[in-house]
Amino acid sequence: MKFKLNKTGGKRRVDMTPMIDCVFQLLLFFLVASNFQEQARISGEGELGASLPSVASAMPMVMKPREMIVNVDTTGEFYLDGELHTEEALARRFQRAQTDNPGNNSVVIRGNEGADWKFVARVMSLCNQSEIQDYRVAVIPEDG
Repeated sequence: MKFKLNKTGGKRRVDMTPMIDCVFQLLLFFLVASNFQEQARISGEGELGASLPSVASAMPMVMKPREMIVNVDTTGEFYLDGELHTEEALARRFQRAQTDNPGNNSVVIRGNEGADWKFVARVMSLCNQSEIQDYRVAVIPEDG
């Protein structure tokens, strides 16, 4: 049995242009990438020429400082680190802490139950003036 093939009917052509474009793009990428790697190796940027010691425990390079705890008594006096501070001295301490470690300061305000709220609000205002955004008021939750 003989089969007749239709050789004239619709020859299919494969367009090689997209494949050639992809190959050239990959070739160009690898040429440029290898050139940067070679330049980094020549200039010494890519390698660390130091022998670093091993340690049992390490601290992070940037540590959050301990919290500054401000106590406000019933007469409206401010205590920081157990010392009596005026409003101006407290503002200077906040400003210095913010200058030394910008953005990483924390203030806990502990107001006496009998203290006027305006004194606690004044400490909050001093924090805002010094651009300390992490401050909170400590309270004792009620039982029951």
